[in-house]
Amino acid sequence: MYRSYPLSTLQWDYPEAHIIEHTATSDEADGYGHINNSVYLSWLDQCVWDHCNAVAMPPETCRELNRGFAAVRHEIDYLAAAYPGDHVAIANWVTSNDGRLRAERRFQIIRMSDKKTVLRARSDYICTNLTNGRPARMPDIFKVCFAVPPRIDCFLAQAQGDDKAST
Repeated sequence: MYRSYPLSTLQWDYPEAHIIEHTATSDEADGYGHINNSVYLSWLDQCVWDHCNAVAMPPETCRELNRGFAAVRHEIDYLAAAYPGDHVAIANWVTSNDGRLRAERRFQIIRMSDKKTVLRARSDYICTNLTNGRPARMPDIFKVCFAVPPRIDCFLAQAQGDDKAST
């Protein structure tokens, strides 16, 4: 699909988005003809794996380290329906990493035809030992590759301050 503008110019919730694109298929639709809710979660997962590859932390490297992140909670706000043929941009940000065990990502999906946000989500992850599935301290490389970028950290801190000021 030809686009005359860069994806970075869309109205993303946070700066420095990691973005992938996808065109919804009829196989992803439910009985009502719109994209099934469970499919959105798979799109978010694809965006996470793409980000992992982009920061040089593909599954092979994680298996060598015997460490990975496992999702422990997803919170998804479905804001509008997507339909087969819709071209969407899927973005994610690492918004928290305690450097020990836990990390958080936030997501946004924008339908390209009208630039409407159709979904926002946040997911909590825990670092695990891939052999036994138990929580495990994250290796130093996870602290670096999955660090919260300074601009996002600043953005979140400012938003939190605005929330406190309004209460």
